[in-house]
Amino acid sequence: MNLYWSVVTVMILLVITAPLSLLFGFGGASAARSRIAPLRWIGKSYIAIVRGIPDIAFFLFFVIALDQGIEYLRHKVMCPDWDQPIRQGNDFIVCQAAKMPLGSSPQWVHETYGFSIAVLTFAIVFGAFAANVLFGAMRAVPRAQLETAEAYGMSPRQIFRRVLVPQMWVYALPGLGNLWMVLVKATPLLFLLGVEDIVYWARELGGTKTPRFTDYPHGDWRIWYFLALLLFYLALTAISERLLARAMQRLTKGQATTGGEAQRRLA
Repeated sequence: MNLYWSVVTVMILLVITAPLSLLFGFGGASAARSRIAPLRWIGKSYIAIVRGIPDIAFFLFFVIALDQGIEYLRHKVMCPDWDQPIRQGNDFIVCQAAKMPLGSSPQWVHETYGFSIAVLTFAIVFGAFAANVLFGAMRAVPRAQLETAEAYGMSPRQIFRRVLVPQMWVYALPGLGNLWMVLVKATPLLFLLGVEDIVYWARELGGTKTPRFTDYPHGDWRIWYFLALLLFYLALTAISERLLARAMQRLTKGQATTGGEAQRRLA
């Protein structure tokens, strides 16, 4: 049941992380092309820094920094009379009331907190890649389209919402599709964040079991568990490719692109 539940955990992670990453990406891309210099610097710095750091290093650093940052703020508010240093060598010590989550909290609270941190970390990492894709897609929209909208008297906000954003998706979808595939393959990194994922349980359950560990002793069955994982991820990839192909066909319909022209000729 732990293995089956880990499959559900992976699917929930993908369902939540994908739109959240897209939201981070859209915000980063919009900031990167902003006319306001500080906002533009923030957007481009976010894209460059997160994309330039290895995923494993970012996962390990960001989770620790975020967790300690939350506990530090709670510590300052809830324990103002604390007279001991928070940093004691390599230890980070706060009062019990500032712990996240509290030691007295039920197990599901601890698991939900860890999963939420994992979702946020995945969203920030893949949001930076999505921002780079969307930024390029916004620049790929023909300038003549925007100039025509200006000639009709549209404001910059109307041009962005009614012309630029609807047309950029056809240029962004191939890159976003690749990013989705990378996100699917990156789900085993959940173990770095303390979440018992599908790969963890496949390794645990597939290993050699003797009678003193379980009522169902068996030899080394890891090859069969990992083969099942292989089929699971291949099936998920195949379904994703079909859905992405249908989305691309829908987006290119009527567009002045190679795909749109091919559909027009076929019709």
